Amino acid sequence: MHVFQPFPVDSLEFNPFKTIGQDWGLVSAGTKESANTMTISWGGVGVLWGKNVAFVFIRDSRFTKEFIDKNDFFSISFLGKSFKNALSYCGSHSGRDCDKLAEAGLTWNYKHSIPFIDEGELVLLCNKLSATRITDESFLSPDIKKWYQDGDMHTMYVAEIIEAMAR
Repeated sequence: MHVFQPFPVDSLEFNPFKTIGQDWGLVSAGTKESANTMTISWGGVGVLWGKNVAFVFIRDSRFTKEFIDKNDFFSISFLGKSFKNALSYCGSHSGRDCDKLAEAGLTWNYKHSIPFIDEGELVLLCNKLSATRITDESFLSPDIKKWYQDGDMHTMYVAEIIEAMAR
């Protein structure tokens, strides 16, 4: 297990377009007994409802969604460039079918009983505030529908960042 140092969320400095959209992250939820993770490339950070928040989008079909729905907390772990293959693996395999974390060469760590990826360089521990299912009726631009041709919709989770940790 690696040593992480907490730091004030308002001192967080990173480019979300690069870090989330290009480098990707891992969203993890569950308990010490049972947890799952998945790769994300959609989401963001900001301020909402007077709180520092992160928001992520999870498709209905994803196994990790079950863990996020059952628990109040989740984490977002950002890993270095050397872990791109592990991130690809976690985005293309289901924890229903395998121990994908082990197969990706990653390990669990926990803080406040929230699972996160020990190999992370930056970890956001999050407390869910809202869950909003995206529907066809919510689209204001018709070109969005191309992302949902198979009907596998997303739920947007907004969560307060309760702690940020880095190496």
